[in-house]
Amino acid sequence: MTPLSPEQQSQARQWIADGMKLSDFQRRIEADFGIRLTYMEVRFLVDDLKVVPKDPEPPKAPEPPPAAAKPATPSAAATADAAAVDPDEVTPAPGTARVQVTVDVVTRPGAMISGRVVFSDGKGAAWLLDQYGRPGLIADEKGYRPSPADLAEFQGALEQELVKQGF
Repeated sequence: MTPLSPEQQSQARQWIADGMKLSDFQRRIEADFGIRLTYMEVRFLVDDLKVVPKDPEPPKAPEPPPAAAKPATPSAAATADAAAVDPDEVTPAPGTARVQVTVDVVTRPGAMISGRVVFSDGKGAAWLLDQYGRPGLIADEKGYRPSPADLAEFQGALEQELVKQGF
C-alpha cells in the first residue's frame, strides 16, 4: 500500500518519467509531501507506482580534433619547431613499450612472484602476485595512481612476463 494520495502518486510518476534519480526522488517526496522514506521504501514505492526509472544517458565522447594538414616539404619554421620538441613529450612508436615491467630475482615475502614497474610518467611501483593469485601494486610515491592507459599496458606487459616465467 503506497503512503501517497492519488494526486501525489500522479506527481511522483511524473518525476520518475522526467528522469529523476531515486535519491533525488526520495528527497523530493520528503520535501514536497512531508513523507520520510528509506531508500528501500522508495524502491518499493517506485515498483508499486509501476514506473521504471530512466537510465542516465551516457556521456558523449569528445570530438577528436581535426587533423592538421602536413606540408609536403618541411619549411625552416617546421624544422625549428621540431628541434624545440621535448623528447619526453614525443609519443612512442607503435610496439614501443611506455611501461617497463621487471621480475625480482628474489621474490618478496608472501608473494608467488614480484617485481617492479615504471610507468610512462617515470613513476615507479612494486608489484606482486600473492599465493592466491591476487595482484598488488605498491607505488613508490604515496597516493600515486597510474593512468588507466598505463594500467592497461602494465597488465599486458605483466602477462607477457608471467608467460616467460612459466606462470
